[in-house]
Amino acid sequence: MSTPMQYYQSLPPVAKSFAVICLMTSGAYHLELYHWRNIALFYALVLKKFQIWRLITNFFFIGSFSMTFAFRLLIILKYGVSLERGPFDKRTADYLWMYIFGALSLLVMAAIPFLWSPFMGTSLVFMIVYVWSREFPNARINVYGLVELKGFYLPWFMLAIDLILGNPLKPNLLGIAAGHLYYFLTVLYPLSGGKNYFKTPLWVHKLVAFWGEGIQFDTPVRRNPYAEVAFKGRGRRLDGSASSSRQEQTSTSAEAEANTSAPPNAAGGVAFRGRGNRLGGR
Repeated sequence: MSTPMQYYQSLPPVAKSFAVICLMTSGAYHLELYHWRNIALFYALVLKKFQIWRLITNFFFIGSFSMTFAFRLLIILKYGVSLERGPFDKRTADYLWMYIFGALSLLVMAAIPFLWSPFMGTSLVFMIVYVWSREFPNARINVYGLVELKGFYLPWFMLAIDLILGNPLKPNLLGIAAGHLYYFLTVLYPLSGGKNYFKTPLWVHKLVAFWGEGIQFDTPVRRNPYAEVAFKGRGRRLDGSASSSRQEQTSTSAEAEANTSAPPNAAGGVAFRGRGNRLGGR
């Protein structure tokens, strides 16, 4: 049985990062380190006071600590991880683009007053559920041993659960709409012979390469060689002269080898020194 740290390290990078940031955001809110209005989506403050961070921070709040919050976090860790390990295996940039595409779509929807919501994190979570249901439509899901259904019906089942619990349905419906828009434009339409106009942009590939996490098998960008190295550079001696560490190691080993192979020299290059005797004398 793996430890919590081993489980954390085994998670793929995108879903893990999203779940951790959501957990930290809700934890900080529970500790009263900030007010919810400071990170909520208010377009008036974004446009008039240039509080651009609200376009991003609103996606990382999926509710205060509660059973609903735990349920949404488990969705990310179960279905988000399943997507990243399944259809998006070795496609980290494409999976990250799915999140970004969904966030941009939800921001456009939220510009309509009737569809606006201060936090769109729940909608992004429901988008993950919808895309998973389209990628695994025939998967059998057993809910607490009471209900068994196909993966295709999972979003609608969760929608019914939120209806029973009294949670608002608008964020869930927006997430389903964003998920269907992504799946249609990037999967269904290209399969029908159309061109994929929304394939992963180059800057997302560069972001993943700079991040140094995950694998993108068809990336046009080389991986950042310094992503996992704390410091790498030329070494310098104390007197300021530049020299590489490899050259210093080579010269040191060469000197050591020379000193080892050379015979002992105690008197200016003479190999042996002792009392001299003539051939016929004492």
